Amino acid sequence: MRPIPVAFHIWFLEVHTYGIGLALTFWFGLRYTERRLRNAGYPWDWVTGMFVWVVVSAIAGARLLHVLSHPSYYLAHPSQVAAIWQGGLSSFGGLLLAVPVAIISSRRRCPQLATLRFGDLLAPVLMACWGMGRLLGPQLMVNGGGHPTNQWFGMYYAGNHPDVKVLPVPLFQAAEDFAIFGILLLVERWLRSVGPEGWATTPAADTSLTDRALPPAGIVLSIGMILWGIERSLDEHLWLGEDGHLGSLLVQIAGLSLSVAGIILLATRVGAFQRWRVGGASSMRERPSTELTNPSGDVDLGRDVNAEPERIPEGSHHDDVRPSPDLDPATPGSGGSPLPDD
Repeated sequence: MRPIPVAFHIWFLEVHTYGIGLALTFWFGLRYTERRLRNAGYPWDWVTGMFVWVVVSAIAGARLLHVLSHPSYYLAHPSQVAAIWQGGLSSFGGLLLAVPVAIISSRRRCPQLATLRFGDLLAPVLMACWGMGRLLGPQLMVNGGGHPTNQWFGMYYAGNHPDVKVLPVPLFQAAEDFAIFGILLLVERWLRSVGPEGWATTPAADTSLTDRALPPAGIVLSIGMILWGIERSLDEHLWLGEDGHLGSLLVQIAGLSLSVAGIILLATRVGAFQRWRVGGASSMRERPSTELTNPSGDVDLGRDVNAEPERIPEGSHHDDVRPSPDLDPATPGSGGSPLPDD
């Protein structure tokens, strides 16, 4: 069985399938993020500007951490530091640099979008992109597989040993990431089903809602952190890692640390979630807020998000109350006031 092709030529130009896969993944992530923000009622036209910086920082961080975790090889082969088409992009390195860039950019470009709320909206996007990226990225690169195997599902990858059958780890990871993506969507649906009566059906154009009318931010994000951290750590331990290798050990520690951080974040949300279920409906109109009612935006609730609130014509007085017929409006002390003749 021949290895998966990793490059082809268009005239004199060599095109790497790995690069095409990453480009398609980033494009999908951009469009899906815009869709979720738009359906949740937030401005979305700022996302493209943010994504440019996020993509650059993610690639730079992913490559930098990979190089730093393999110092002996890259000191001996400095020309390979920038050869990302050969593989070698650390997921955690991309997160370490891209997440702060995304947070800073979102706060500057969309101040009404809280950071944890943005994380809830973005977590399913990241899982879908990782699943898609595994199929169109590492699966199509030079050294995309894992440990050698004699199993029937083993595959050949172009690289130093193209005649050795290895575990198709990118396929395993894609299945895991898509499973987490589905779980996060189910969590969003569950939150919509257990919330205070009426919170999910209030028109999105009503800007008098308070953040307390929404599910506590961070629940979806924390569950994603827990599941993906466990997945990444186990993948490295079972299929990818080398015993005693610094890079492999760091990946496993980072995965477990991410899961622990997710558990801590979820624990801080439990009390807020219980209070929200009990008293969230009573606070839906306590103070103005720009937060809207749909926490994820994946399900179209049949609302016109561009609808304007009802306007009261000038000169009308909704609060006017005519005096009771039992009261003489002209009688002092009656609480009334003279009414004009019809």
